[in-house]
Amino acid sequence: MIRNNWTIDEIKEIYDTPLLDLIYRAAATHRKYNETGEVQVCTLLSIKTGGCPEDCAYCPQAARYNTGVNVQALMKKDEVLEYAARAKAAGSTRFCMGAAWREVRDNKDFDRVIDMVKGVNEMGMEVCCTLGMLNEDQAKRLADAGLYAYNHNLDTSNEYYSEIISTRTYDDRLSTLDNVRKAGVTVCCGGIIGLGETHDDRIKMLHTLSTLPQHPESVPINALVRVKGTPLENNPKVDVWDMIRMIATARILMPATMVRLSAGRAEMSQAEQALCFMAGANSIFAGEKLLTTPNPSFEEDNIMFELLGLKPRVAFKDEKEMAGV
Repeated sequence: MIRNNWTIDEIKEIYDTPLLDLIYRAAATHRKYNETGEVQVCTLLSIKTGGCPEDCAYCPQAARYNTGVNVQALMKKDEVLEYAARAKAAGSTRFCMGAAWREVRDNKDFDRVIDMVKGVNEMGMEVCCTLGMLNEDQAKRLADAGLYAYNHNLDTSNEYYSEIISTRTYDDRLSTLDNVRKAGVTVCCGGIIGLGETHDDRIKMLHTLSTLPQHPESVPINALVRVKGTPLENNPKVDVWDMIRMIATARILMPATMVRLSAGRAEMSQAEQALCFMAGANSIFAGEKLLTTPNPSFEEDNIMFELLGLKPRVAFKDEKEMAGV
């Protein structure tokens, strides 16, 4: 049964399960609720890069850090659609556009993003955006343009959040998620491990996600990509077993959710990624960049998919099944 009333103690008990037992339980849950041989392939494009006024301690796009990321204005629609077409041809079924904004503003740039959303939607891809905070009216405009999903990560626990970001609050995050949900857009929301948080912080973040009135349709689990010039550049590399533990716990708590093996995958072997898929991951970002950080190429992923017997999940699968297509 899909639950939204998990307690912290219940989640801690799951999270602390001996790893092989945890993977086994998560794999059984995954098999019950999902097709284990398919993986949602998403591509993420930075449509406006750098110069962000926020102070997220992990982010190379924050204007206050010297990370070597060049500021680039909002891309033209034709360029974005060309990139989306290449991603679709390479096997992606979801296309996500990210802009380094603190929040959406009602201006010509937002009008241009609305046109991009319409264009990608007309290509038959699930279109996602991550543009920072937005209000109800802005969420409704995106929905009317054909937006399928909106990404807005919690990053970490409420208690640890202020150690990583001071330019907005946890409640600001939750408010945006509520606005997205009210507009009828699916929610993509997860977090990052390796920020210096404790295991209890990870458990509390999973508690927040799994006790939302409706589970996010997508939950990205990111490993910190350490970028020179950011405050977290010297943090230790995330242990792959921690990633697997997070993915497995998320799968058990949110059985029908797409659990995405996200940032940090470039530093993982095929065997390590295979364990993540076994533990319940069924979504990845494909393409050589995640906004501004490295990621495996389409070719590398195609080789891995063939080896593991995986296939890309079709776009709009849930809607097609409901319609009997």
